[in-house]
Amino acid sequence: MYVVTGATGNTGSVIARTLLAKGQQVRAIGRNAEHLNALAKSGAEPFIADVGDTAALAKAFNGAKGVYLMIPPDTKSRDALGYEKRTAESLATALERSGVSHAVVLSSIGADKPDKTGPVVGLHHFEQQLNGIANANILCIRAGYFMENTLAQVDVIKAQGLAAGPLRPDLKVPMIATRDIGAFAAERLLHLDFQGHEFRELLGNRDLSYTEVATIIGKAIGKPDLKYSQLPDAQIRQAMVQSGMSENFVGLLLEMSASLNSGYMRALEPRTAQNTTPTSYETFVTEEFLPLYKSKLAAA
Repeated sequence: MYVVTGATGNTGSVIARTLLAKGQQVRAIGRNAEHLNALAKSGAEPFIADVGDTAALAKAFNGAKGVYLMIPPDTKSRDALGYEKRTAESLATALERSGVSHAVVLSSIGADKPDKTGPVVGLHHFEQQLNGIANANILCIRAGYFMENTLAQVDVIKAQGLAAGPLRPDLKVPMIATRDIGAFAAERLLHLDFQGHEFRELLGNRDLSYTEVATIIGKAIGKPDLKYSQLPDAQIRQAMVQSGMSENFVGLLLEMSASLNSGYMRALEPRTAQNTTPTSYETFVTEEFLPLYKSKLAAA
């Protein structure tokens, strides 16, 4: 039996469904019973628990041969790093108490750094907590920049007629579709082919700049001249807060962007066949970005 935290999320749902398709038993952890219904209908055992409830998590992990661990983001938190730290400690303590031998963990490039990387500082702390568990085999996936982050451009393009954000227009970052993270994590859980404490970077299909992102999006939505503009932090902050994020969380995102822009936060491994994943950004735009864009246009 496998246990998947964040089972209704972008990566967790892929992991749960992949394991179920392979005939494995899956205990799917989530905070909302209704959201777990679809997985339950597919054969998963729903388990309602908050990631901050250490006792409940330890109970959920008990008897598993492998677990998937991740910290669900809380974009409204007034103390996002504090939330991440508490969640990391809860997950790590529950894992240790349960005695589970193998865990795959969602982390990020930049988690090697102890500071100045915004929300990724919380993942650094998570990795450190897990490193303290002597008898568990733990694989931390240090993933690249999520392609899903670019879905925010739907509203930006609608409002301003261009793509915009805090990253430098010429900065190339490794962009990855979360489906590929989920597929990789599921394979590692199926094979349990890692020992001790390991780190693996996943760098997506290729490195892309937001200038290239805008070109690809523009071609797909019928705006071939679509441009990207790097905006001042103050303007980004105002827009993100208006969208519902807390001031604290937005500040961390801007710190992360500055860290990426400066090169402080970056992938450590050269790109190889092993850390390159299949989904191209063009495929992501066709399958994910374009339907969302069209639905919002139709609703306007």
